[in-house]
Amino acid sequence: MHSVFETAPAASSIPITFATKATWEAIRDSLPPPARQFALANGFAAKPGKCLTLPSADGHVAQVVFGLDEESSKSNDLFRPGSLPGLLPPGTYRFANAPHDTRLAVLAFALGSYRFGRYRKTDMPDVRLVPPDGIDVTDITRMAEAVSLARDLINTPSNDMGPEQLAQAARELAARFGASFHCTAGDELAQNFPLIHAVGMASTRAPCLIDIGWGDPAHPKVTLVGKGVCFDTGGLDLKPSSGMLIMKKDMGGAANVLALASMVMDAGLKLRLRVLIPAVENAVAGNAFRPLDIFKSRKGLTVEIGNTDAEGRLVLADALALADEETPDLLIDMGTLTGAARVALGPDLPPFYTDDERLALDVARCAKQENDPLWRLPLWPAYDSWLDSKIAHINNAPSGGFAGSITCALFLQRFVEAAKSWLHVDIYGWTPSAKPARPEGGECQAARAIYKLLGERYG
Repeated sequence: MHSVFETAPAASSIPITFATKATWEAIRDSLPPPARQFALANGFAAKPGKCLTLPSADGHVAQVVFGLDEESSKSNDLFRPGSLPGLLPPGTYRFANAPHDTRLAVLAFALGSYRFGRYRKTDMPDVRLVPPDGIDVTDITRMAEAVSLARDLINTPSNDMGPEQLAQAARELAARFGASFHCTAGDELAQNFPLIHAVGMASTRAPCLIDIGWGDPAHPKVTLVGKGVCFDTGGLDLKPSSGMLIMKKDMGGAANVLALASMVMDAGLKLRLRVLIPAVENAVAGNAFRPLDIFKSRKGLTVEIGNTDAEGRLVLADALALADEETPDLLIDMGTLTGAARVALGPDLPPFYTDDERLALDVARCAKQENDPLWRLPLWPAYDSWLDSKIAHINNAPSGGFAGSITCALFLQRFVEAAKSWLHVDIYGWTPSAKPARPEGGECQAARAIYKLLGERYG
């Protein structure tokens, strides 16, 4: 992404004054008489998200007033300033007063400047921001670039983002930071990663397992696992067309762990990082895996296929088993896994699961601080029996529609034993309708919150 930050002297930049309905009258009365009259004539009332451009005597932009939510409002959106890049005339700007959270406002400004322009020219906002004093611009830029990476990967359609292309994106990221890169592909997966191979074998594009390593081996081991289903037809349990429409985003877990890895490596955190991405396409063909097929997983557990459209947990299971063999200090997986999570919490609030109480508290706190919302759901042991199979160790998809996100988490938990701590996040990876700093389309979820957590622990 292009840089939105400017080092120009603050005196030469255009001031942005943040106002709420409660503060607007005092701000308006402090304006020069012509500007005050202009605001009155336009009926500006500092409603949240509304922007007023005040002209100078010579017709240039003298000042901008932008409406915020009341700080005490339940609907207070700390990313509201992320709308500014799409509203402002070209120029260089600065904050004339402090918004509710200055750091998040600066980050929102950067995130709101994102445009996806791979297939047609887009009008990039020709605006720059002089960062307020005390803001770590390097870290803000690091996060904004990582979010752009995730959004670009998810927004790219599946004809240009198959397993091979996803592996190439991972290879380029690894090369950028001097990390190791290995990719196991096609029939090489059959013996050691049978579930990944089973899900991907019907596609003309070979499945693969991406493996990135970075950092000092003496540092604590943190492993990230991301679901990389580059397109999901549902397999033989075929999705309807409406359910298949945005399945290019089904590799959102992979995109998000790559974004998180980018932040970790760029910040030079003191940890030993491993990134595992099972990249597949769940296609339909004569050799596609079938309902009630049984496969032996890498861990040795036999898995009965209750539904071929519950493929994400299958590919994650083999990758988690591999990760678990090294007994990492922290094992994190992310994936666009269940519609049940969306029914329960909607598209903007991914659930997370862990048995580590301290980790749960830290994740919730970091999510709030970073305005990267997450909500804990339980690994409810009473539902574990719903995964029972009469002829295999486990079934990948219980019959019935209850607690689908929880049973998915419980399924994955069967493949994690040695890791000292495990965190599972069921993301959506998509913004259905545009919000400030969050354009419609692919979205980076949970990565910023987890980056904050890792920075605290290993910074």
